[in-house]
Amino acid sequence: MDNLLPIIVLAFVVLIVSTVIFMAARYKRCPSDRILVVYGKVADNRSANCIHGGGTMVWPLIQDYAYLSLTPMTISIPLQNALSLQNIRVNVPSTFTVGISVDPNIMLNAAERLLGLHSTDIEGMAKEIIFGQLRLTVASLTIEQINQDRESFLDAIRKNVEPELNKIGLYLINVNITDITDESTYIESIGKKAASEAINRAKVDVAEQDKVGAIGHAEATREQTIRVAENLASAEKGKKKAEADQRIYVQQQEAQAVGGENTARADIADSNALLAVKQAAAMQKAEVAKREAQVQIQKAQYLAEQERLNAEEVVREEIEKRKIEIAAEAEAERVRREAKGQADGILLKYEAEAKGVRLVLDSKAEGYASLVTSCHGDAKAAATFLMVEKIEEVVAKQVEAIRNLKIDKITVWDSGNSDGKGSSTANFVSSLIKSVPPLQDVASMAGVELPEYLGRMTDQAAPAGKAPAPKA
Repeated sequence: MDNLLPIIVLAFVVLIVSTVIFMAARYKRCPSDRILVVYGKVADNRSANCIHGGGTMVWPLIQDYAYLSLTPMTISIPLQNALSLQNIRVNVPSTFTVGISVDPNIMLNAAERLLGLHSTDIEGMAKEIIFGQLRLTVASLTIEQINQDRESFLDAIRKNVEPELNKIGLYLINVNITDITDESTYIESIGKKAASEAINRAKVDVAEQDKVGAIGHAEATREQTIRVAENLASAEKGKKKAEADQRIYVQQQEAQAVGGENTARADIADSNALLAVKQAAAMQKAEVAKREAQVQIQKAQYLAEQERLNAEEVVREEIEKRKIEIAAEAEAERVRREAKGQADGILLKYEAEAKGVRLVLDSKAEGYASLVTSCHGDAKAAATFLMVEKIEEVVAKQVEAIRNLKIDKITVWDSGNSDGKGSSTANFVSSLIKSVPPLQDVASMAGVELPEYLGRMTDQAAPAGKAPAPKA
């Protein structure tokens, strides 16, 4: 008993170590850049158990595992000739970045549809989905919405593309539209129109600033003139005050005051006249500047309106041209399809006729083969049977031909024959009867030899006055 105890302890230790090693070997950990997919017998009767982060036990025989990579995939989509809402074909080259989602439901879709596929196969599948949904998105928008409102365009792409990618376990990470062009140069015309409008607005702004500058200059000149006039008026007031004082002084000295007063009045009149002239000149300059500014503004408005009308006319002509081209293409396609339909109908008609003829010939061939077989392989006998069926019809045709002969009168001059072979009348009647081909001759002409029970022709001469008769 003492000898068995170490063995039992050792066996127990070995069992525990083996169990720990087994459990460690079956415990699978999931890296952060992968999804661990455990399939086989899993909980809730699902097709697989998807784990992102952490780990789980994978039981042997009833379960197995695999990994899905979360590395993003960059897919180039060179979309060409996509039809927009305005029936204008545009080129929308773009780059999509997609990856496997870590959302539980989407991870399950990825495990069911992408597990075991190579990255190139996954990219090809995603590329087909993106191509179709991108064409659908372009078809629902106008050129202006696609080219000018990029945020709305990208939102529409996400709205259409991402749900379809989620169905196979992918999600949309990023969309990058490189450049949008069209064959009809409609987008370029829009750019030219925008540039023209910007240039015209700049011209109008320059004219407005010129007008403001001219008005400011005129107001400054006017202000300067007013200030000068006010200074002159102030000086005049001071002068008048001085003159008044002087006048008072002159009044005190009457002899000297008369001459000084007259001189002062003359100077005042000259000063007032000079002020009036300067005010009129300032007003004239201000009015001229105002009129010139108005003229410049009208010129700028005229040029801006002319550029706008030219741009609208160009766009309208381009649209009409494109409509005509689309209508012509549609008409050509309709004619091609009608011609193809007619050709297909004629071909089917001739094929049906050929098939019918082939079936008739096959049926005849089967019938002839059966007839030859029933004759023990004797093709001549089979032909004889076929000819026997047609003899009645041939004879009827010959009788019909003779019956339709109209003989009003037959005149025979019979002087008799000295050789004892019958009269001329008898020979005539015999010859007339012989003109109808006998039954054996008709069969011979058809290449068929009738049996003897239907009669045969004799080579012996008939008695005088009688036609040779077939022997039975």
